[in-house]
Amino acid sequence: MTWSKLTLFAAAALGASAPAFAAIEFHKDIEPLLQAHCQTCHRPGEIGPMALFTYEDTRKWAKAIRQAVLTRKMPPWFADKAQHYANDVSLSDAEIATFRDWVDAGAPEGDPKLAPPPRTFVDGWNIGKPDMVIEMPAAYEIPARGTIEYTYIVMPTNFKEDVWVQALEVRPQDRAHVHHIVLFERQAGSKWLREYPMNVPFVPAPREGSKQRSSDGDRTIEGSLADEWLVGYAPGTQAYRLPEGTAFKIKAGSDFVLQLHYTTNGMPSSDRSKIGLVFSKTPPIKRAFIANVADASFTIPPGDANYSAKASATLATEVNVMAVAPHMHLRGKAMDMRAIYPTGESETLFNVPHYDFNWQLNYYFPSPKPLPRGTKIEVTGTWDNSANNRFNPDAKAEVHWGDQSWEEMLLGLTMLQIEPNEDLDKLFQPPPRREQRAAADR
Repeated sequence: MTWSKLTLFAAAALGASAPAFAAIEFHKDIEPLLQAHCQTCHRPGEIGPMALFTYEDTRKWAKAIRQAVLTRKMPPWFADKAQHYANDVSLSDAEIATFRDWVDAGAPEGDPKLAPPPRTFVDGWNIGKPDMVIEMPAAYEIPARGTIEYTYIVMPTNFKEDVWVQALEVRPQDRAHVHHIVLFERQAGSKWLREYPMNVPFVPAPREGSKQRSSDGDRTIEGSLADEWLVGYAPGTQAYRLPEGTAFKIKAGSDFVLQLHYTTNGMPSSDRSKIGLVFSKTPPIKRAFIANVADASFTIPPGDANYSAKASATLATEVNVMAVAPHMHLRGKAMDMRAIYPTGESETLFNVPHYDFNWQLNYYFPSPKPLPRGTKIEVTGTWDNSANNRFNPDAKAEVHWGDQSWEEMLLGLTMLQIEPNEDLDKLFQPPPRREQRAAADR
């Protein structure tokens, strides 16, 4: 027998005895991926346009799913790999290949007995059953057209003693019109928005001697940081549950302040959103606090495709950071946040090289990250104000800070862990000099 015939014989024998690769099937391979990466949004009442719970749900969208995962359009995830985040829903290359190969094989169902146990949700809530639900006193009527200014509703908490909250979730009724919702706490002695009635929507007038209110209604001017941000919603934002032993503090006698921002889309509607709260069952070891690093002094030139500005804040005490997030508007192109330590070393907390206004994601660290006293938190934002930006409302406009989507913001959010009785007004050193410059000048 010649070597060539022997080789062919051996290859045939090996081929005959080698096990066949297992077929990729829905219940065995795809359904676990949908549960881990997709079903939080793709279920009734959520932002996903279709449910992806059953084979029947999913099969008819198979080709669209293939395209969305191959282009990494879905699941939405924009931070690069500078950090690992606990809520990273992005797919690995192997998982993307699994979706692709399943669709290419005709999207077979496989054996239903191999399906994982179904994910369960509590009445649509991602935080579980709330201990308290805050609901707008009445539906807000949204017109078909026009500009809707930031609207506020103040509601009493009726808390007779301090309350600690471990989880919060905003549930917009009309996601198509809700640009964002923020829930604040107003302290009993605060003067912030004190002239306005309870349980009635209002647009606050500028204070005497000023042209307009700030984007938080002059919260830290009339009040203080103790009138704190508790939870927010914008498209893509997911509910969060704080680590065990950490909670937000809501003081006795305080009020809830809802900030509502609606946008019109040619169709009239109404919205009566609600917010769920889960109380901490034990006294917390740490207090949660949301702090913003922002700058409102930038001026984006007309037509500039790569304009950058910076904002920074320096810690006056030691904290832990649990989560971070960027916020810009339609011209937003990229943003990063760095921690510059007292030693001079620096660490990237997030880097979002391709910002998408339609997906306002928070990035949660696997465990709280310590930031020592003297750490400078620096945010750099870049905008595309050119005609090449298909989302740009007006490439000929000079753009400044503003509440509306055709204006802009430079805002980095941090969710901090602090001591339970920390003086919030002493968290940060006095504001440093703020810088801005065109990226082209780097």
